[in-house]
Amino acid sequence: MAAAVKKKAAASIRLLINAGAAKPAPPVGPALGQAGLNIMAFCKEFNAKTADFRDDVPLRVNISVYADKSYDWTLKMPPASYFIKKAAGLARGAGRPGHESVAAVSLKHLYEIARAKAPDMPGVPLRSVVKTLMFQCSSMGVRVVARPEDA
Repeated sequence: MAAAVKKKAAASIRLLINAGAAKPAPPVGPALGQAGLNIMAFCKEFNAKTADFRDDVPLRVNISVYADKSYDWTLKMPPASYFIKKAAGLARGAGRPGHESVAAVSLKHLYEIARAKAPDMPGVPLRSVVKTLMFQCSSMGVRVVARPEDA
């Protein structure tokens, strides 16, 4: 048997697109157009794959473009800041993180977020993911408390 030949990516495109909302308009259209990809085909494929997500959920997409203009794309979970803002009930983080605290989340919330983010970080222990989320909370002006009732 011949070994499968792995294609070498000519370009890599990283986008943040709301679920079910891929359109040929910026930022999707120009990014894919520069690589010479069929924009409408990607938009239809993305929207079909993300139809079961809520519309306001931003999803990370990594697109690998090959020399023959074919492409593969992978869907990743939303950024950690999205989950933290949802758990804290915020629209945005603090204007002066470190000087002011705008909300609080419990460790239980962070462990739930870490479980959701774990597939995007293979080989990273859950405890390390939670520590990373704690630092993210700190940079957003969100306090981390031990129990949910302290929040």
